[in-house]
Amino acid sequence: MINKLSRLLDEAGISLTDHQKSQLVAYVDMLNKWNKAYNLTSVRDPNEMLIRHILDSIVVAPHLHGQRFIDVGTGPGLPGVPLSIVRPESHFTLLDSLGKRIRFLRQVQHELKLENITPVQSRVEEFPAEPPFDGVISRAFASLTDMVSWCKHLPAENGRFYALKGQRPDDEISQLPTEFSVENIVELRVPHLEGERHLVTIRANKS
Repeated sequence: MINKLSRLLDEAGISLTDHQKSQLVAYVDMLNKWNKAYNLTSVRDPNEMLIRHILDSIVVAPHLHGQRFIDVGTGPGLPGVPLSIVRPESHFTLLDSLGKRIRFLRQVQHELKLENITPVQSRVEEFPAEPPFDGVISRAFASLTDMVSWCKHLPAENGRFYALKGQRPDDEISQLPTEFSVENIVELRVPHLEGERHLVTIRANKS
């Protein structure tokens, strides 16, 4: 698995330490093991997980600004756990409303000794952002309008929303509330992944 991950990282032009690689592989092992009982992801093959979960998450890392992030609707920790491994200097709050996912994430935190994640069981609307976050991240969580509406209390004054999307969501962008605007759209390159991937960065307009 380490060799396969190393090859994928080389293809993506991403350089990680051996320790980071073994943490990522250990996370895939845990995801695979817990998935049998907890049904955490529809991806069953660990080799597929390397591409569709690990690489698909960490290609976002160079585009994030700041130190404190919240991953809303994190599920089994995607993209928050892989990002916390490749950005050890940043802190990630992993928010999900389902207890079984948070139990899994606490076990990940314990086994991988990840001191820069905080798993939290809560609905996003009810979670107080104190202090507020530099970035609000979501992957396949909701439409852009729902994301900014439900999460508007989370970012700091200069904070941003980072939405991981498949195809470029032009329809969703055109429906964004007027108090928000798209700052950037990046086409992401994920080796061996079928379909498109885009990162949409949104910020609140200064009043």
